Amino acid sequence: MPVIQKDDRVVLQHPKGASAEILYYGATVISWKSGSTTNAEPTERLFVSGKAALDGSKPVRGGIPVVFPAFGAPTHPDHAKLPQHGFARNNVWSYASTVMDNEAGVSVKLSLGPNDAIKAQFDHPFHLEYVVTLAEHQLTTDLHVKHTGLSTSPPFEFQALFHNYIRAPANDVRITPLTGIKYYDKTEATEEARATPKVENRESVDVQKYTDFVYENAPGRYDVVWPSGAIEIKTKNLKDVVVWNPQQESGAKIADMETGGWEKYVCVEPGYVRGFVKIEPGQTWWGQQVLTVKV
Repeated sequence: MPVIQKDDRVVLQHPKGASAEILYYGATVISWKSGSTTNAEPTERLFVSGKAALDGSKPVRGGIPVVFPAFGAPTHPDHAKLPQHGFARNNVWSYASTVMDNEAGVSVKLSLGPNDAIKAQFDHPFHLEYVVTLAEHQLTTDLHVKHTGLSTSPPFEFQALFHNYIRAPANDVRITPLTGIKYYDKTEATEEARATPKVENRESVDVQKYTDFVYENAPGRYDVVWPSGAIEIKTKNLKDVVVWNPQQESGAKIADMETGGWEKYVCVEPGYVRGFVKIEPGQTWWGQQVLTVKV
C-alpha cells in the first residue's frame, strides 16, 4: 500500500521508489527520500538531528516543521500566550484522508482544530488542513487555514511558514535568486539593528557564517545548489523566505542539535512572516511549496 498508517506517523511510498514520513505530532515531515533525473537511487533530502525528539515530547529539530500562527517569538497582541513558532508544530494532528493514490503521486491530508491547550493560547475559531503530496522527484506541502467562526466573529491574524531543513553541505550551499531583496538580519546584537532592513547584494547567498535572514517580498522561487545536488523551491502565497544556519557559533548552544549538525543542512523557509495574514469568518487562506530534486 502506498499509504501506510502507523501509530505515530503516516508513510507515503511512490511506485518509482520515493518515500516520505509525516509524524502526527506537529504534522512534521521527518523524511523525504527521492532520486533525481540523473540518479534514480532514493536519497534522504531532509536533515533531522540525531538528538531530535520524535516521541512528541518537544518539536522536532529537523525535517519540515509547520510554523503557525506566529513565527519566532510572538509579536502580535493576540499571540502573547503562544510558544516560539506557535502551536502547530507541537500538537498532535489527525489523519483526515488519502487525497490521491496513483502513478502520478500519493497525497494525504492531516487536520488540526482547537483543543483545550490551544484555546488557552489562541482563542480563535480555526481549522487547519495540511496536505502532503509525494511525486517521483517532488514533495509538495499545502497549508489551508480556515476561519470557522460565525459571521459575527471578529477576524484573526496569523503568520505561517514551512521550516525546511534541507540536507546539504552547509559550507558549500548557495541560494539564488535573492539579489536586490530587502532583508532583516536576526543575528544583529540590538533590537534596532534587527529591525533595520538591509539589501542583499550578493549574486548567491551562502551560510558559511551564522545566518538568520528574513527576506521580505521575495521572488517565490529559489534554487538551493551545492556541488553534488540541487533542489528547487516554488511557492504560492508565501511572500517571504528565511535563510538560517546557526553554524557552530549558535548551533553548539542548541540542546537537541547533534554535534556538527549545522554542517549538514541549510534552512530555506518560505512563509508569510513579515506582517500578518488577516482572515475573515468563512474565509480560507492557502500557502504552498513545491520542492523538486534537480540533481
